[in-house]
Amino acid sequence: MTLQQTTLHAPIIDEGIEKKLSGLTPETIRTVIDDVLSSETGPRLKAYLKTCVHCGLCSDGCHFFLSFDRNPRYSPVGKIKETLARFIHDKNRITADVIRQAAVIAYTECNLCRRCVMYCPFGIDTAYMIGIVRRICHRLGVTPLYIQDTAHSHSAFMNQMWVKEDEWIDTIHWQEEDAREEIPDLRIPLEKEGADVMYSVIAPEPRFQADLIYKAAVLMKRAGIDWTLPATPGWDNSDMAMFSGDNEIMGRITRTHFEAAERLNVKKIVMGECGHAFRSVYDTGNRWLGWTFPPIPVVHAIEFYYDLLKTGRIRIREKFKPRVTFHDPCNIVRGKGLHEKARYIIAKTCENFIEMTPNREHNFCCGAGGGVINCGPPYKSKRMQASRVKAEQLKNTGADVVITPCHNCHSGIDDILHHYKIPMSVTFMVDILTTTMETNP
Repeated sequence: MTLQQTTLHAPIIDEGIEKKLSGLTPETIRTVIDDVLSSETGPRLKAYLKTCVHCGLCSDGCHFFLSFDRNPRYSPVGKIKETLARFIHDKNRITADVIRQAAVIAYTECNLCRRCVMYCPFGIDTAYMIGIVRRICHRLGVTPLYIQDTAHSHSAFMNQMWVKEDEWIDTIHWQEEDAREEIPDLRIPLEKEGADVMYSVIAPEPRFQADLIYKAAVLMKRAGIDWTLPATPGWDNSDMAMFSGDNEIMGRITRTHFEAAERLNVKKIVMGECGHAFRSVYDTGNRWLGWTFPPIPVVHAIEFYYDLLKTGRIRIREKFKPRVTFHDPCNIVRGKGLHEKARYIIAKTCENFIEMTPNREHNFCCGAGGGVINCGPPYKSKRMQASRVKAEQLKNTGADVVITPCHNCHSGIDDILHHYKIPMSVTFMVDILTTTMETNP
């Protein structure tokens, strides 16, 4: 079923983008472009640029292109031609207006989901190239206001929601008190040295979704896991600086996260249900720091849940009855290949599962990841238009509930369901597990 498309209204004036443009000179722009290209890129970028034959086969992989009625300006190759290719071939003639256009394209018209890579005959990583455009824009001080504010929060508090240390600790105590009404001897251990697991969350949890911490604690208790949370910075694993182009802050976030785990002398880090944070910690942030591998093993919640079910540390009492479908998050499926483990969990916990079409590594992006939702309310209308193909995919399942183990996906899909009036709810996987698992000790 095809959903009706809406129309964009007046141009968006973003103070974060506009503020620095008036002071940019062609010389400043050229210097930054030269520095980024010469010191932060290499053979990988050259190979992509020389290999691309502009065939356009990447286009059908892009939800922007499909949702905007196959408008070629939204094709992946079209976005590169209007941004990075211009930076390279016309670098002596790049004006502030070109930078404005590039920032809008790079931050708000590409989710860095890498679905287009699946359709390129040469495997060219468009998301990597758009990331370079974001890096150049960041170096020039031209970044959407909302995502830059988030990066500032990372810089000041090492979390993305301006959560102070005492607020974090108070939230943990509050959730522990609530959980003990269900399990009297439950504790949420802070600063426990030598635990098997350091569990890490993203800052929206203590700020807006504290019940997820409660549910994680119940799961840990039922499974008999020796675990802890840090009380100091390092508890938040999110990383919007990775998407704003602020690699320096991205490196600080990753280092702080691992330093907390090393200080507590844990055996591994289990990350909550977030895709971009997982990618930052196990991949992008590490490489910026020059690390070949993470200094401490890191697993995503999906891997953790899978192991708990597979080894019998948690058992299912009764399967979830409503019709469910599953959204494959980009960063844990195309980025890490956890799609089959996720389906194992669903098979164990849900009675009525309906696959989306397409699915697994071919699934459409939620439209919120890659920092796009963090560019804020000014871009929500465009984001909803770009998600029309995702809305159709969701609606066509006929499911009652969509499960997605990622915060950005959860928020993005919730927006889609409301905007397109689709009678479906969205939930995390831990919600399903804590609803269905055996509660006996």
